[in-house]
This record gives sequence, structure tokens and C-alpha cells, in this order.
Amino acid sequence: LVGNYIEKNADLVRRMVDEGHTVGNHTMHHYDMSKLSDKAAFTKELTDLENLYREVTGKELPKYYRPPQGIYSEENLKMAKELGYKTLFWSLAYVDWKNDAQPTKEEAFAKLLPRTHPGAVVLLHSTSKTNAAVLEELIGKWKEEGYQFGTLDELFR
Repeated sequence: LVGNYIEKNADLVRRMVDEGHTVGNHTMHHYDMSKLSDKAAFTKELTDLENLYREVTGKELPKYYRPPQGIYSEENLKMAKELGYKTLFWSLAYVDWKNDAQPTKEEAFAKLLPRTHPGAVVLLHSTSKTNAAVLEELIGKWKEEGYQFGTLDELFR
């Protein structure tokens, strides 16, 4: 999650934690992290989010980091690792983040289903009304195709 999402949706974030979901660090401000070569500035983006999460949930933020927009530098990866983070990327995404231009159900399925592959990490934004409407059916279709779902902890074993 990013900082403004936690600030605007504190009850939902607490619910995520209570239901056992893994919440990761997507930075405080969703900057292009590849432009942050200063270790202090990079660290602040991650630790400010950690602090906000702790303030809202009373829990420590799991050490999973996804660079905003998937943009990073090798130095970023090194700094994240030094902070104890495991960095994650997606292997499958589609344009679902534009709230004023949401894809239809048919468009979502046409983009996602044919491109799903073993080991896929699918990026679906929680702000997408389309994703909310199709997620149950989409998961069902993936299961019918033989896909299984796992946690990040399982992925990093």
C-alpha cells in the first residue's frame, strides 16, 4: 500500500490485517524511486510508510517492497535489501488504475486470461471497480485452468 491509501482507508487496512492479508510497502508517496539515489531519501519513503502502518494497525509492516510503476535502479534494489526488504515485481498487469477509464469485464478477461502463465504475479489495483466486480469470477476461471494461489511467504521459501 501507499501512504495516502492507508490514510484514507484506515479501517479497511485494519480489516486486511485482521483477515490475515499480507500488506507490503509501495512507498509513502509513490515516487519514481529510480530517481532517489540518496539512501536517506530512499529509506524515508519506506520507513515513513512503516511508521504510518504501525500507527494505524499496531503491527509491524511485512518486509515486502514493490517499486511504484515497477521503476527502479540497481542501487534501489540494494538499499531495499539492506533495509531487510524482499522486492517484488509483477509479471502480468493491465491498465486498471485509471478510475475514470475502467475496462469492461470483457476487456479485463481478454487482457488477463490469455496472458496468465505458471508463476504469474498478477498486478490488480484495489482502486479498480472492474477488478472488484470480476475478481471472484476471474479467480474461478484461473482455478478451472489449474492455477493455484499462494502467499508471498510461500513464494520466498
